[in-house]
Amino acid sequence: MPAIRKLEIRNFRGIKSLSWNPGPGFNCLIGPGDSGKTSVLDAIDLCLGAKRIVSFTDTDFHNADVSQPLSITVVLGALEDALKSIDAYGDFLRGYDAAKNELEEEPGSGLETALCLRLTVSQDLEPAWSLESSRAAAKGLERNLKWADRERLSPLRLGAGGDSHLAWRRGSLLNKLSDEKPDTSGVLSVAARDARKAFADKAKDQLKDAIEIVNATAKGLGISVGSTATAMLDIHAVAFGSGSISLHDETGIPLRGMGTGSKRLLTAGLHKEASRSKSIALIDEIEMGLEPHRIVRFLKSLGSKETEPTMQVFATSHSPIALQELAFNQLFIVRQDKAGGQTSVLAAPREVQGALRATSSSFLAKSVLVCEGKTEIGFLRGIDLFRVEEKGAESIDAAGVSLLDCDGGSETRPFERAAAFQALGYRVGIFIDNDRPIPEAEAKTFVENGGTLFHWAEGQSIEDAIICSATDSVILAILKAAERLNPDDVEFLDSRLKSASGGKLDLEGAEALADLDCLSPEQKSWIAKAAGGKKGWFKDVGRMEFLAREVIGPRFKDFDVPFKTVAKSIIAWATE
Repeated sequence: MPAIRKLEIRNFRGIKSLSWNPGPGFNCLIGPGDSGKTSVLDAIDLCLGAKRIVSFTDTDFHNADVSQPLSITVVLGALEDALKSIDAYGDFLRGYDAAKNELEEEPGSGLETALCLRLTVSQDLEPAWSLESSRAAAKGLERNLKWADRERLSPLRLGAGGDSHLAWRRGSLLNKLSDEKPDTSGVLSVAARDARKAFADKAKDQLKDAIEIVNATAKGLGISVGSTATAMLDIHAVAFGSGSISLHDETGIPLRGMGTGSKRLLTAGLHKEASRSKSIALIDEIEMGLEPHRIVRFLKSLGSKETEPTMQVFATSHSPIALQELAFNQLFIVRQDKAGGQTSVLAAPREVQGALRATSSSFLAKSVLVCEGKTEIGFLRGIDLFRVEEKGAESIDAAGVSLLDCDGGSETRPFERAAAFQALGYRVGIFIDNDRPIPEAEAKTFVENGGTLFHWAEGQSIEDAIICSATDSVILAILKAAERLNPDDVEFLDSRLKSASGGKLDLEGAEALADLDCLSPEQKSWIAKAAGGKKGWFKDVGRMEFLAREVIGPRFKDFDVPFKTVAKSIIAWATE
């Protein structure tokens, strides 16, 4: 069946303007909430769906402005022979240039034969579908797709469940699986009559008193009810119609009673079996009702691993599992310019495939803060927890910010990771140490592209920044926190400090000097050196988070201005 080559949306709900050339197979839309992902699926469904009645309201227009008509235009390629019929659609057949992603007025050599279908709704709220062609318009010709063609083109919409597709009814997948149709008109009509008769035989005794009163009353009023009225099932109440036959399990329980995830999985599988050629499916929230391993199975059932797609799938997701399973060319990031109303659908470049595997959750955030390592992430999480719990402030998570772990590496790695997200329209920040030279060229490009760079004073790691900017009483609390986090390895803490100071300071001496408020700048630098490095005292997310939450946050006023300025700037950026 045909596939969508181009989609254009104008003035539809939150989308002022959108133009997108989807892929031939799996198209997964990701992006922050309210960016228009579901509206894209709804637009396709409204334009191609075979629904006799479609209702629109003012809220379906962008900013509820009905003075500007809404329109949804779909360019269809891979047409079946019936859709390429000269007799049926000759003047409406056009040419699509796949290399340029452009639609030409006429079919031609090197062009794919295509049809352009447009749905338009004006302020009268009446939808109008039409095939678009300048050649036809010049001849005064107008037409829509034939209803039979619309039914074949109509996408499968997988929502919260698949109840309608687990019964033999008009348009269901079960009806498409074979040419056989159940004989509801004959067999079930007999069953209905038998049910009515069986009920009447039992009801005349159970409802005897009421029936006698009815007969006596009717006779007294001169109303003819025959020899006697009797209780039977209403003929309309036992009528069998579309959907009377449905799938059941071995115990007789209808399959529509299964869980949401199971119904979606089964429906997706049936759709694939029912599709003898390419077809279109729409799935909002892939992960709904599914555990991680079943998400993987669901994606495969929709053809995510096929090299030659048998279905064209349009889906949305907020699941890191889905992103890890899909290839870069199956993912599209939806971005919306709130001021201008322009909605963009950006294809993920090949360069982000590694990041999708390693940091998939970051692609689902509004903003991304690239952190040099786990220590920086622990620091920000701890400060954030203190703000939320003690100050009632909005959390970084609630603001839609993902903290991305670069896990150390070269000085350029944070900028390489950040560039991938910037290319996809994400708001990006970088939080790094400054004990190694910051690459000037990469930093300049990052900032020029709208990024925000956070780092400590020159020559400082995060441990240097914390300890060298703190008062002695805070440093004492830091030393005590290190002992609490390493109760079975205090000797290791002591040996690290002795090594960092060349044997001039040990843990007990450092605590004594801090308690007396007489630590020198050099001694502070020794403590910072002992706390840092690959085997540092707080060199993981949990330990640094504890330090930031229990010591740094509550004693924040006891740090110097440069330290507080950097920390406040990061929090302000994350929550703005």
